[in-house]
Amino acid sequence: MNQNPTVTVLLASPRSYCAGVERAIKTVERALEHATGPVYVRKQIVHNLHVVAELARRGAIFVDELDDIPPGDGATVVFSAHGVSPAVRAEADRRGLAVIDATCPLVRKVHHEAERFARAGDAIVLVGHAGHEEAEGTLGVAPDATVLVQTAQDVATLDLPADKPVSVLTQTTLAVDETTEVIDALRARYPELKTPASEDICYATTNRQNAVRAVIGDADILLVLGSANSSNSQRLVELSLRAGTPAYLIDSAADLKPDMLAHATTIGVTAGASTPPELVDQVVDVLRARGPVQVLERETTTETMRFAPPRQLPAQRQGQST
Repeated sequence: MNQNPTVTVLLASPRSYCAGVERAIKTVERALEHATGPVYVRKQIVHNLHVVAELARRGAIFVDELDDIPPGDGATVVFSAHGVSPAVRAEADRRGLAVIDATCPLVRKVHHEAERFARAGDAIVLVGHAGHEEAEGTLGVAPDATVLVQTAQDVATLDLPADKPVSVLTQTTLAVDETTEVIDALRARYPELKTPASEDICYATTNRQNAVRAVIGDADILLVLGSANSSNSQRLVELSLRAGTPAYLIDSAADLKPDMLAHATTIGVTAGASTPPELVDQVVDVLRARGPVQVLERETTTETMRFAPPRQLPAQRQGQST
């Protein structure tokens, strides 16, 4: 009887939850513990179907817009980690909703930069993905001053006021190398381009991309755990494909197909920043069930970042940063 050859699983590290995602999920959990009325979440708290389903099972009610929240029922609304525009905040105030803001502090940083550039009278270019909730929230900070570009090719079509300084901001979950191309194109066209004092692409996005780079050179395929609407997960797939390593975005082990694994003896595995870590464990378990497996952790850095909970949470729950 032929025994299946030993498969090597290279676990990219860091992977799975980042500090902003952990903070957002715990925010909803604590709101459910303490709120006297229903707890609504505008949009998905983070872009992962499993996280949303679990919080819904616990009682969170997910809505697309504030108009979906019935008036007068003592509702609490949680803003997602991706942030919202000032117009959404104003609408929540007008309706008298109790708001808990789970916006990632790194997204909030980009909003503050947009406010600062707008006050200075700059024309602001936001590098991001059209329709993504984070990009929509940032565009809403200074809508009359901000335009969106997605690729270096988009830069050639910009028609910005000639008498205004030009500043650039980026969505926090972009691919580092592609974003560099866009900013280089902007700088070539606008040599006096102003940039933020520190990088907009978040540490977790960068770390997960670097960890994938450390794996894909030795892997036959890469499995990326993440939902289809997760920008940072999609970027990991694209990074691998650009390097010539086949990559598959899967929501869970249930999405594994035999043809993905048929000729792979070394399998890279990672997970986007909004993916529960146990989903990675389940994929490894499925691979073990197919035959002998050796699992190797390939760590490129250790993450120690933690964020304090939103100030709107009950004081007694804010003893430690989460």
